Amino acid sequence: MASESPARFGFVCVQNAGRSQMSAAFAERERERRGLGDDLAIVTGGTYPAETVHEEVIEAMAELDIDLSNREPREISTEELDSCDVVATMGCSTLEIDANVDERDWDLEDPHGKSVEQVRAIRDEIERRVEALFDEYFLEVEQ
Repeated sequence: MASESPARFGFVCVQNAGRSQMSAAFAERERERRGLGDDLAIVTGGTYPAETVHEEVIEAMAELDIDLSNREPREISTEELDSCDVVATMGCSTLEIDANVDERDWDLEDPHGKSVEQVRAIRDEIERRVEALFDEYFLEVEQ
């Protein structure tokens, strides 16, 4: 893991318009819930960003009072990811990440073009994985 403070979590998918946006939003919520504030930086991006976050993703997240309507997909660099302690990819990253970074391939279904019901299932799985990542990482840090 990187030795920089604060800790850094990265969330990456190709378009940065669905899975990685949901992951980053849940991570931001967990950071706030756990009172981590400046102790955790969260980065997200894609290798080939879309122009907007997928509408079905915005709708599914709004059901949980998380607003993604103003988010813009962005490109992420290998350098940004190499500065992370943990990077979660969504089963689609083509970036070469430094061997010292804890890379996790979540291999999640792409929500683009899916029904809101299908996106809810993906969203709920992402929420579980983000919470588990926080539990694991911050438990390890405390020990």
